[in-house]
Amino acid sequence: MLPLFDKNCDLVGWIAPNEHIFDTDMDWVAYIANGHAWSSESGDWLGQVHAILCLDQGGRPVAWNPGQGVAGFARPARPARAARAARPARPARPARPARPTRPATPTGGWSQLSFSAWLAQ
Repeated sequence: MLPLFDKNCDLVGWIAPNEHIFDTDMDWVAYIANGHAWSSESGDWLGQVHAILCLDQGGRPVAWNPGQGVAGFARPARPARAARAARPARPARPARPARPTRPATPTGGWSQLSFSAWLAQ
């Protein structure tokens, strides 16, 4: 599990790369299929996921991890709906990570969506 931070360097969730996204309470909030995040609640498309960088539908960063640079990407084409993933077992809560230093503003800027708004699309 790797921590996810928002543009203000606040811890917003956890990612199991190429599998699932959890909020800070370790509730399952999204799954990853074919390089895209999908809401665990509605099955709706949230945006692309580049390794451990979560992007909105416009290609702008919503959540990031210091292990990967922050970047914006071109607006992706809307993918076909992915099959709903099975609910994973609730993982143990990892230790709270150190707050990272603020990264440079990515090309195209940050998403206008907060992490919770991104999940609620």
